[in-house]
Amino acid sequence: MTLAATWLPVKVGWRDLFEVALVAFVLYHALRRLRGARAFAVAAGLAALAAAYAAAMALELALVAWTLDLVLKGGLVLVLVIFQPELRAALAHLGQPKSARPAPSLEEGEVVEAVTDAVERLSRSSTGAIIAIERDVPLNDFVESGRELHATISSDLLATIFTPYTPLHDGAVVVRGDSIVGAGCILPLSQTRVDDRSLGTRHRAALGLSEETDALVIVVSEESGSISLASRGELRRGLTPMQLRELLLGRTPRGVPGPAALSA
Repeated sequence: MTLAATWLPVKVGWRDLFEVALVAFVLYHALRRLRGARAFAVAAGLAALAAAYAAAMALELALVAWTLDLVLKGGLVLVLVIFQPELRAALAHLGQPKSARPAPSLEEGEVVEAVTDAVERLSRSSTGAIIAIERDVPLNDFVESGRELHATISSDLLATIFTPYTPLHDGAVVVRGDSIVGAGCILPLSQTRVDDRSLGTRHRAALGLSEETDALVIVVSEESGSISLASRGELRRGLTPMQLRELLLGRTPRGVPGPAALSA
């Protein structure tokens, strides 16, 4: 029996429709969580391989189908490794009672005010800085690369950490909730080709982290004092402190610069 013979019309019941809708719902939310991350490119590549496998089966290309089947089986293991932070965060979010999940509050606004106030001060003095704000995906691995802290966030503390020639100034600060949990942390550099030579290591590190996680990463340029925000693999440059504040609060202020084109 050929594969085409199995594609005869079948009776579709309400259970089949429910299963299709459920799978589509789960996949939609999974792709939304991965959108913009480097892992999304891996998922797109595996989807292309799956489409090629289906085409090989339909055309009865046995050798091609067998080869792609082996690649896809190995790819599933690769997905589990690459998506480990996202999967861990999703499972933790799923198993956490709604009453225990952090909700937007005045504290969140106070954290944003502390961050934007510190960034404004650092920008005026052209003091280089990089601040990563943790969201759903944990940043524990990056915190361990620097000095772990347990300090309530404040603009004075952030400004002090990035003071030149202090032990922790040359690295990233990681913010979790209303606390600074790491300083002097090393972030992964972006693998995206960057043609703009004005983007230094801090900007590439901010992009790299935003490609691998859903963190919001703020950069203050040491050369110009300009403020940038990296999110989902995109970089917004030339922000004012007010625009940064609005973006951190989930709003899109009027006149905010769009994501910068990094390569031709």
